[in-house]
Amino acid sequence: MEVIPVIDLKGGEVVHARRGERAAYRPIATPLAAGSAPEAVLAGLFGLFPFRKVYVADLDAIAGGAGHGAVLADLAARFPEVEFWVDNGVGTEAAARAWLARHPDVLVIGSESQSDPALLAALAGERRVVLSLDFRGEDFLGPPAILTEAARWPGRVIAMTLARVGAGAGPDFARLAEIEVRAGGRALYAAGGVRDADDLAALAAGGIAGVLVASALHSGALDGAALARLAG
Repeated sequence: MEVIPVIDLKGGEVVHARRGERAAYRPIATPLAAGSAPEAVLAGLFGLFPFRKVYVADLDAIAGGAGHGAVLADLAARFPEVEFWVDNGVGTEAAARAWLARHPDVLVIGSESQSDPALLAALAGERRVVLSLDFRGEDFLGPPAILTEAARWPGRVIAMTLARVGAGAGPDFARLAEIEVRAGGRALYAAGGVRDADDLAALAAGGIAGVLVASALHSGALDGAALARLAG
């Protein structure tokens, strides 16, 4: 199973995400790095384990701001062996295709940023696109057709449970099982709530292709030994 570390960018720094309450996010304090600079936090994560992929949430761009284009370009240059999965709030075909033309990495289409489910159909066949199905509590964020019409989904799908992010509540196994049935063989990634190695093992046993993790890495609940044992 793939383990993908997450960094959330806000105001040029990596912030500690918790329960999706973005206005309250503050710069991260982690034993893996001195400070919250993105390059330092990533170097600390790679010192823990040789991750091959990194998920980046550009929170300023998702909120409609300028985003972290220069920061992301610098990270890509510093860590050329890493595949970055970037959610920057793209909501139109023109913006998606422009980003894909400029970058070699993977674009995450967050359902919360969509107003028209047709974007997924327009990007059908694009291998560098991942869909994030975003939930807050029991509410799906985005056009309902994105959730119900699974034929639109690309080959990789994230189930993002925002209320569990950084909360230590454990993964939402029931929702993951439901989405896995709908996914019809697509690779499903879990995001939100992972606490420790036991959670990783349970997700792997349930057929989950990968998991997005942040807090458990910085707290030490997932150390290098556990990652070497469980991460594919």
